[in-house]
Amino acid sequence: MIDSYLEHAKVAKRSVQNLSDEQKVDFLMELSKRILSLKQEVMEANIQDLNKMPESDPKYDRLLLDESRIEAICKGVQEVARLEDPSGKVLYRNEKENGLVIEKRTVPLGVVGVVYESRPNVTVDVSALAFRSGNVALLRGGTDAFHTNKFFVDLIQELLVEQGLDPHAVQLLPTDREVVLELLHARGFVDVIIPRGSQSLIDFVRENATVPVIETGAGVCHLYVHHSADLDKALAIAVNSKVSRPSVCNALECLLIDQNIAEDFLSRLAPEFSKFNIEVFADSFAYGVLLNKDYPKLYQANLESFGKEYLALKCTVRVVAGLDEAMNHIDRYSSKHTDGILAQDQGVIELFMENVDSAAVYSNASTRFTDGGEFGLGAEIGISTQKLHARGPFALEKLITEKWFVQGDGQTR
Repeated sequence: MIDSYLEHAKVAKRSVQNLSDEQKVDFLMELSKRILSLKQEVMEANIQDLNKMPESDPKYDRLLLDESRIEAICKGVQEVARLEDPSGKVLYRNEKENGLVIEKRTVPLGVVGVVYESRPNVTVDVSALAFRSGNVALLRGGTDAFHTNKFFVDLIQELLVEQGLDPHAVQLLPTDREVVLELLHARGFVDVIIPRGSQSLIDFVRENATVPVIETGAGVCHLYVHHSADLDKALAIAVNSKVSRPSVCNALECLLIDQNIAEDFLSRLAPEFSKFNIEVFADSFAYGVLLNKDYPKLYQANLESFGKEYLALKCTVRVVAGLDEAMNHIDRYSSKHTDGILAQDQGVIELFMENVDSAAVYSNASTRFTDGGEFGLGAEIGISTQKLHARGPFALEKLITEKWFVQGDGQTR
């Protein structure tokens, strides 16, 4: 079903790798301008997708593109264009006594297949990142965002043709389910697969792929409120982490609170969380405190409540005896994405940040900052929770691998 896409991608790989830095920058800057000038058309395509999904679906917010989000996409493309191309860098050089010159250089990964769900911004982000680093992008978005994704890729391919470039540098694959398996098994054509979406999607890709996989993980993010915390700052950070955009992977899913400040902090938290109609799944101690405060959407937590990525206005709350119990809980239930501590005791902060084994660890800041753009990396493909090749925001700098270049003049061994 996708043989022609794969063949075109293989041919395009060489042409994209040979583009000059100027060509890549010019293309991306023009792409940003073009998308910005077509904001209304983008939103019209997006509405076709939104009309097929109830607003109550947690994925609705991920799918939605309004003017500010489109402008943010364009800003991200410009930022990627301004970043230095990570390929072609000499990492090591050694001139041997026999005259051999040995270098290790960075080179593009090649053909990058990305499987994702309900996030049309990913279409532009991945295309920009892949193109800037000299890679080809094979995109398999979900049916939820089909019209928006198609609009973006049609626009990208039109601009590639206008600039005399290979339009197959970015391709949108059909949404048929069978296509995913074909992509996962396309050894010899696809160099790496990157899944971005739900845990079930990531698990499916990892378990079925014969092509190498770089995972971007689900976000079961925690904040731990230590008894030394500035409670006013802690409250603002906890609320922001949960409510600023609950449908994304860097949103707070579990709040841990030291026992000797729990009643005070929960009393402050209750009116703030209730403003946003947040459903709270609380352990027995927290449940008792919040019940006395007449918290409206309160449920008793069970073991299944923890370790869950809600992607909605829902949050688990647990009261802990101290730092060790908090870190043990995170070690058991975190997805190793983003976890943070709210404290004033610098020694406790250092212990937490050194010992919590997550891709990003925070002290006294919202979890919502785990993002390629916020980290100064331009756009991102996702947040990697694994340890090989990439960890944390998976952006331009990691869309490369290494290659050895050995130059001789008749040497034999």
